[in-house]
Amino acid sequence: MLVFASTYGSRNNPINTRTLASRNRTRLPFALVALLLSLPAFSLEIEPPAVGLTEVGLPYTVSGAGAGAEVTLAAAGRTWIAVADAGGVAAFENVAISEAGVATITASSDETTVSAELRVIPGWVSILPAVLAIGVALTLRNVIPALLLGLWVGATALQSFTLVGAGRGLLDSFQVFVTQAIADFDRASIILFTLMIGGMVGIITRNGGMASVVKAIVSRAKTAIGGQVAVWLMGLMIFFDDYSNTLVVGNTARSLTDHLKVSREKLAYIVDSTAAPVACIALITTWIGYEIGLVDQALKSIDELAHIQAYSVFVNSIPYSFYPILAILFVLMISASGRDFGPMLKAEIRARNGAVKPETAEALPAIHGDELEPKDRVPLRAMNAFVPIISLVAALVVSLYVLGEGDTLIAILETTKPFQAMMYSSFVGVLVAAGMSIGQRILSIHETVDAWYGGLRATMFGMVILVLAWSLSDLTGTLNTAAYLVTLLADSLPIALVPAIVFVLAAITAFTTGTSWGTMAILMPLIIPLAWAVMTVNGMANDAGMHILYSAVACCLAGAVWGDHCSPISDTTVLSSVASGCDHIEHVRTQLPYALLVGIVALALGTIPGGFGLSPWISLVAGAIVLATVLRTFGRVAKAG
Repeated sequence: MLVFASTYGSRNNPINTRTLASRNRTRLPFALVALLLSLPAFSLEIEPPAVGLTEVGLPYTVSGAGAGAEVTLAAAGRTWIAVADAGGVAAFENVAISEAGVATITASSDETTVSAELRVIPGWVSILPAVLAIGVALTLRNVIPALLLGLWVGATALQSFTLVGAGRGLLDSFQVFVTQAIADFDRASIILFTLMIGGMVGIITRNGGMASVVKAIVSRAKTAIGGQVAVWLMGLMIFFDDYSNTLVVGNTARSLTDHLKVSREKLAYIVDSTAAPVACIALITTWIGYEIGLVDQALKSIDELAHIQAYSVFVNSIPYSFYPILAILFVLMISASGRDFGPMLKAEIRARNGAVKPETAEALPAIHGDELEPKDRVPLRAMNAFVPIISLVAALVVSLYVLGEGDTLIAILETTKPFQAMMYSSFVGVLVAAGMSIGQRILSIHETVDAWYGGLRATMFGMVILVLAWSLSDLTGTLNTAAYLVTLLADSLPIALVPAIVFVLAAITAFTTGTSWGTMAILMPLIIPLAWAVMTVNGMANDAGMHILYSAVACCLAGAVWGDHCSPISDTTVLSSVASGCDHIEHVRTQLPYALLVGIVALALGTIPGGFGLSPWISLVAGAIVLATVLRTFGRVAKAG
């Protein structure tokens, strides 16, 4: 009865229906308010690093706090306090945990507490992947298994050193790190640039343009010495970017040096040592734009230096870039004298006897071999090679300008997109080479595509190594390898030795990670405040002590280049091998004694005396004299027989 009445009333009495609806709408906001009041005002969330390292300070972030609220972070009996910014984010810059294992991280603010678990591993484990990769590469003389092993061990360290962790690490090596390396836009641009450069070289080789250039140069460079000096000059001419320098010079000069019986190892060395060293000290390059951006960011973090222009700091640091300058000079000394020593001498003797590369070497073919020859009966016109190369260079310069922003050249270089510009310019070079070949009826469309594909296909193996090198570099970043090295080495620093320590630290970091740009990105924001702090403590935070700051900036760059030159997992080292058609391990093995010699001389006669106030120009002259003396004393001219 009651049910019937209720039903009837709701169906037939509109007044009752509206009244109930009104009551429900009135009650709903109160219910929502009550629910919201029952919830916490905010929700904390801890963002720790992927893995912790014992006694290594790492950055942690806690989000979801109230603006301006005090946030406490606790782990392993230690406590850190930070204040949340306007967005509710509290940043903890130097959180160090003392013991390995699974640590519980607790964050609290305004009576709200959250926790998270973090694996903490010994600090030395973070350098294990790079050390294993380098050791295996040098032992097996094959970089592919070395890189794969390094990736596997590093990915396993992120999981656990168990059978299950090893299995997951093996899968993560590819599905996480290799995938990320390929997916990155800048890196994809580099791959496309490299492929297109190979394709362009394939076309200008097939249409006779390269043969014409070789013939023209050979008429002037009739000896191995003349050929080496010519390659050195080409390296100086293409100064605007190290990747462009490496790929263009290596691919262009290879036929010339083969004709003159110069070893592929020597070509790779000249190419490698006139790429990054030239690009890092020239006044207008993609390197400089990148470095200026890093320097500017660091300067703005220091009130006393915020008014100083980053570009002026770079210009003042150039004389202190001892390794790049001496490396360029040493290449000239070796090329012009014809003298060599160590493994390079053996390679040059072999080349003089007609074998430009070892019979057992597994070379990285930059152009599917050496098999591409000019088409029969094609006219040998140098313009068919020069015009595409000039078009590529012009397109690169224009692209760098168009993709940059600002009213000044410096501003444009700071904001431009070098890798995107490289991709565009290489495509232009291919189009010009193809258009000239087809337009002159030297090659048909089908023959042009075949030549392009032949050159492109030959770079694939090198690109595999490059992707694996990038993957290992990303992995070392995830493992916080650089932070461990900084913690290990950057303790109490004597002011005069700050530049030398920065140089060594940058070299070790670049050697183990395989990236000079990554090294600069990691260390530059650290070394400028560190150098200024040491200068302040020693009462030298003035004009009289600015040589310390300039030298520290230069040493970060120079040390990164030095470590890059010595590392078999460096991308520029790999590209030098690719462009020169040289076995990668042979390139590293023959270049290493030269790079070590120049690096030691730069450190002993340049960086250390410079820290004590000696003029860098005196150091450069002294370093050049010592290098010339060593070459004269221990070097021999390679001869056939």
